[in-house]
Amino acid sequence: MKYDLVVIGGGPAGLAAAHAAWEDGCKSICILERDKELGGILNQCIHNGFGLHFFKEELTGPEYAGRFIEMLRSTGVEVKTDAMVLDVTHDKQVHVVSAASGYEVLDAQSVVLAMGCRERTRGAIAIPGTRPAGVFTAGAAQRYLNIEGYMVGKRVVILGSGDIGLIMARRMTLEGAKVLACVELMPYSGGLTRNIVQCLNDFDIPLYLSHTITDIQGRDRVERVTVSQIDNKRQPIPGTEMVFDCDTVLLSVGLIPENELSRATGLEMDARTNGPVVYENMETSIPGVFACGNVVHVHDLVDFVTAESQRAGHAAAAYCAGQVAASTVIKPISAGNGVGYTVPQHIRMDAVTDAVSLFFRVRAVYRDAKIVITDETGAQIAAFAREHLAPGEMESIKLPRVLLDKVQGALTVSIEEGK
Repeated sequence: MKYDLVVIGGGPAGLAAAHAAWEDGCKSICILERDKELGGILNQCIHNGFGLHFFKEELTGPEYAGRFIEMLRSTGVEVKTDAMVLDVTHDKQVHVVSAASGYEVLDAQSVVLAMGCRERTRGAIAIPGTRPAGVFTAGAAQRYLNIEGYMVGKRVVILGSGDIGLIMARRMTLEGAKVLACVELMPYSGGLTRNIVQCLNDFDIPLYLSHTITDIQGRDRVERVTVSQIDNKRQPIPGTEMVFDCDTVLLSVGLIPENELSRATGLEMDARTNGPVVYENMETSIPGVFACGNVVHVHDLVDFVTAESQRAGHAAAAYCAGQVAASTVIKPISAGNGVGYTVPQHIRMDAVTDAVSLFFRVRAVYRDAKIVITDETGAQIAAFAREHLAPGEMESIKLPRVLLDKVQGALTVSIEEGK
C-alpha cells in the first residue's frame, strides 16, 4: 500500500496532525492506532478541563477526542485500529501488523510520529520493600477505574505529584476511597497549580514535599508504606519516618516519551526530552519524518499538543507537495541556566516567515523572574518577564523573525531571577 502520509498514533496528536494535513490538500492519509479505537489517553480522562485554549470551552477528555474524531469523519483519512507498528525505515516504509490485515508494509512519502508517552514504573525507581499486589501507576489505575470499572483500592498513598496522580487523588476520593497522602520527592509539585488546588486542597489531602516512600510492606496485598523526609542530596533523613496503613500505592513519578520506533529508525534524539530533535516545523533529522505531541516532549495541556501537531501536519502536507524546507542557515537552540530543555532544538531561518514558537520547562520554581534569550556572543536578544515559573507548567514564547535576524550563531534560553 502507498500513502502520501502515514500517521503513527491515533491519540490527540495523531488526530490533529492528520486533520491539518488533509485540510492542506494531502488526500492519501492513513492513521495507525494500536488500541481498538481512536482517542488515545483521552478516552480514560473523564474529568473536565480540556479544550479551554483550542475550543474555547471546557470539555472532558472523551469529548475532546470526539470532536477530532467527528472532524475526521468528514474526510477521506483511512484509519487502521488494533494495528501495531513494528518498524519505520529510513526510506519511510512502515511495517505494521494487525488482526484484520496481517503483516503489511506501507510505503509513505511522509510520516508523522505521534506515539505519545508511557509511565515510569516501580521498577524504574527501585522502591525498597516486598512485592505485593496493589502497586499501580496512576494511569493504569485510571484506566481500571474509568474504563474497566474496577475499584483499585480503599486506602491509598500516592507517590509523586504529577498531574495524573493529582487527578487520581480526587477521582479515588469521589469513588469512596481514602487518600491518605500525596508524597513528592522534590521541594515543589510536578503538576499544574489548578490540579493541586482542585484535587488535593479541596479534599484536604496532605501533600508532603521533599518526602518519598522508603518501604512497601505486604504479604499478598500492600499493607503499609513508610514515608521519609529527604535531605538536599535526596537521601532519607533518619527519624522522620511516617507509617501509613494502606492497601494501594499509586505511582505518578514521570512520563517517558514512547520512542522505541524513533531510535530504531535512527533519528537524532535529545537526551533531555527523551524525544527526537526537531526543527521549527517539527521535522526530525530524517527529511519527511515529523514528530509531535508527547513523543517529542511531555506536555501539560492537550490544547498545546493539538497546536504543535497541527504544525507537524501542515509541514508534512507541504513536504508531500514538494515544498522541502531549505536549510542553508540553521540556528541551534540550547538550554541555559534554569532551563531543562527547549523545543524546537534547531531553527532553519529560510523556513521562518513571521515568528517561531519556542517551548521549554524550567528546573525550579521562580517568582518575579525573566526569560532571557542570548546568542553565542553573549548579547541579549530579548527578555520576557514572568511572575511565576514552575517545572510542572510548560512555558512558551514567540521569537519574531526580526529578532532572530539579530542572532549571531546559536541561541540560549536562560532564566534570571528578579525582573
